[in-house]
Amino acid sequence: MPAQSIWTLLSWGPEGWLDDIAYGALITVALALATLPIGLAIGFFIALAKQSEEPSLRLAANIYTTVFRGLPELVTLFLFFFGMPILLQHLVRHFRPDATIDVNSFVAGMIVLALIFSSYASEVFLSAFRAIPKGQYEGGYAIGLSNWLTMRKVIVPQLLRIAFPGLENCWLSLLKDTSLVSVVGLAETLRNASIAARVTKHAFLFFGVASLVFLGLAVMSSFATSAILRSLGRREAQR
Repeated sequence: MPAQSIWTLLSWGPEGWLDDIAYGALITVALALATLPIGLAIGFFIALAKQSEEPSLRLAANIYTTVFRGLPELVTLFLFFFGMPILLQHLVRHFRPDATIDVNSFVAGMIVLALIFSSYASEVFLSAFRAIPKGQYEGGYAIGLSNWLTMRKVIVPQLLRIAFPGLENCWLSLLKDTSLVSVVGLAETLRNASIAARVTKHAFLFFGVASLVFLGLAVMSSFATSAILRSLGRREAQR
């Protein structure tokens, strides 16, 4: 391919595809960032349930992680994206027979990725919980802290520091998994690169660009998470 045509294809504007790839990268980051807090919250409570004294909570948490860690991500996405509207439509038609239900691809991807992310994050949180000595809990109770305050002021700061390296790996997996949502029509990095490759017949070029986008996001994430980890270490040292 002549050098001029490469720069034309990778330019901004109607003749190039760089603006589409950049827009897809923004959607990728937005989807990952929207998923992250939901997945972390669910994963934290699943980890609490797994170490609960109530057998039914432990069973439910174990079933949850087994299902979402065991199913392929694409199968989970298809079940939710195509199956959930059918189920909701059957329920809604009891009240509104003419109603139709559609699931937004961004919302579907966010929910499915949060479920998958939380199932792995829960194991990271659970390992971190088990690494904290029981004396830390007893010390909090001894100075008059309630269960909630002991968890918030004593346990959670240590938990975050211990769990952070594992959660960093979960985050990188989440970034990569956003590409799966391209199969249900979300215009993220991989889908826009696929469209460009199909239209221009230069698959290697555009999938290579998509690879560089994901690698760039991973590198930036590594710098950001390293800074956060150093900050957590300094806060722990000041306690």
